[in-house]
Amino acid sequence: MASYEFVTIWRIEAPIEKVWNEIYHTEYWPDWWKGVIGVEELKEGDDLGVGSIRRYTWKTKLPYKLIFDIETVKVEPMNYLEGIAKGELDGKGIWRLEENGSDTIARYDWLVNTTKAWMNILAPIAKPLFEWNHRVVMSWGAESLAKRLQTRVIEE
Repeated sequence: MASYEFVTIWRIEAPIEKVWNEIYHTEYWPDWWKGVIGVEELKEGDDLGVGSIRRYTWKTKLPYKLIFDIETVKVEPMNYLEGIAKGELDGKGIWRLEENGSDTIARYDWLVNTTKAWMNILAPIAKPLFEWNHRVVMSWGAESLAKRLQTRVIEE
């Protein structure tokens, strides 16, 4: 398996409550996040969503789709969301949100291993391309979120 560690930071000109609401409610991601084809609930969680399992289908800038399940393992409303991925990607994703004046900084840490044979075979030469692809999909998310909230992403 090839391992990847990505850190994405979005600075959105919007209150934390609005940004949290859109990130937390992943079932609506296909409505606004270019790249998210589908989110299917496989298992319901508790009142905060802990224990829920959802299947995510993503399209990317490169000509392939990724499908994996994420089990929500920790939720601290308005601040922290953690999930464990299994499927074509195995690993962990963590969202951390913080207020910065009237803006929100959303940090996403994505620590995963690829499980598809072709991705693992190509990893030694294609890893920079896969990393670029991840950055593109995440930039789509930032732009799409800002558009949904009728605001903008603040470039740093």
